[in-house]
Amino acid sequence: MSITATELKQNLGKYLLLSAKEDILITKNGRIIAKLTNPYQSRVNMAKSLFGVLPEDASLEDAKAERLNTK
Repeated sequence: MSITATELKQNLGKYLLLSAKEDILITKNGRIIAKLTNPYQSRVNMAKSLFGVLPEDASLEDAKAERLNTK
């Protein structure tokens, strides 16, 4: 969700409650200036979302070699 800084000032309590469930992006003059988020968000869920991103046969040595070849 994205809101203006003025909207945040006028309804701070509402957005503090909402930030427990979703991230709130605060904008000023059309630019994002801050993010209101829950500091206790489950890091386990975040880590689980990364499972399956890398192929099973990936290795640290291959990653280092690929990085060195692309520079």
